[in-house]
Amino acid sequence: QVQLVESGGGLVQAGGSLRLSCTASGRTFGSYAMGWFRQAPGKEREFVVGINRSGAYTGYADSVKGRFTISRDIPKKTMYLQMNSLKPEDTAVYYCAASAGAIYYSHSETSYNYWGQGTQVTVSS
Repeated sequence: QVQLVESGGGLVQAGGSLRLSCTASGRTFGSYAMGWFRQAPGKEREFVVGINRSGAYTGYADSVKGRFTISRDIPKKTMYLQMNSLKPEDTAVYYCAASAGAIYYSHSETSYNYWGQGTQVTVSS
């Protein structure tokens, strides 16, 4: 069983930055691909960025490419999402997710077995 806990959300002005963290329990953090998803009010949850098991490969949604950066620190069992140049349309609840046994990330949320509780990010204009 894996438990994921996000932190780092908050309120920021447009153009500002936030860094989200996702810390995992368990001893096999390096054995699964991970991703960040987000859900804005009234919208479906959407893929933001994924990272493969080793951290060598990443993929971003077009809407965040060039502004967001994903990384993972395997010894610390933590994944990060650095968000720069934030826009009001980035406002959403952000979720981290883990795909047990997967080498590569997926854009589909159905590929992920474990989810965090979510952290709110609000960007004011």
